[in-house]
Amino acid sequence: MPNPPHHGPSVALPPLLDAAEHWFAIEQHRPDLKLITEPHVDEFLRANLWLVRGTDSSLLIDCGLGIVPIAPRIAELTGGPCPVVLTHGHLDHAGAAHEFSEVWGHEADETRSERRLSLRTADHAADLGLSQAGLSAGGDWLVSRIPAENWDPRRYLQRPAPLTRRLVDGDCIDLGGIRLEVLHLPGHTPGSLALYDRRRGELFSGDVIYDDDLLDSLPESDITAYRRSLRRIRSLPIRRVLPGHGSPFDRLRLHEIIDAYLILTA
Repeated sequence: MPNPPHHGPSVALPPLLDAAEHWFAIEQHRPDLKLITEPHVDEFLRANLWLVRGTDSSLLIDCGLGIVPIAPRIAELTGGPCPVVLTHGHLDHAGAAHEFSEVWGHEADETRSERRLSLRTADHAADLGLSQAGLSAGGDWLVSRIPAENWDPRRYLQRPAPLTRRLVDGDCIDLGGIRLEVLHLPGHTPGSLALYDRRRGELFSGDVIYDDDLLDSLPESDITAYRRSLRRIRSLPIRRVLPGHGSPFDRLRLHEIIDAYLILTA
């Protein structure tokens, strides 16, 4: 395999994951909800993976980069395999999707072919058309550890993950005691989804909205569609947002983020 392209001088790879360290961090939010993250991944790519457990079945919302297999860990937590819903097709949310037998998402974001990407910060920023400084404050790499000596972060591979269920706006996922309504909210990507628990007033928002600058300058982004999607969210009686990155936030903060974006992009 030829050496991958890179910008600037070569730099040392991140250190190997220590035997005493865990790749995944698991936080219990309440009895039916766990938050899973990858703490050795830079904040830019450190997605929130939400494991929701109803009385009948469980659901994983997004699955992370796939650097270390997550499906076996999910099976341990749930007692067996469960579907994964992809809020969109980006590597930090869908990189491990190929590990699951049931992959649900919007067809516009289906990962149909291999995507080879570098996790060196400068390379990744260049691929996205972003500045390195704006992408990360973590240094040369988007990971602080590597899982094995022969694992090269410059050759990260997102594998194809054909959807087994194509979700559309208005679909309902019933887990038993928890009903999640599918909202198709394009803008960040054409197939971006959120899952809305109308009873609790909670929104699992993926990258549609989070408490930071919203990323709308990617080749697949559409600011006009994004504005429509955010206006739609603002009209709903949402009490709490469980985002794809960062900490949850309340309705007041939701409206502040949306209003600031609408003014900025007017």
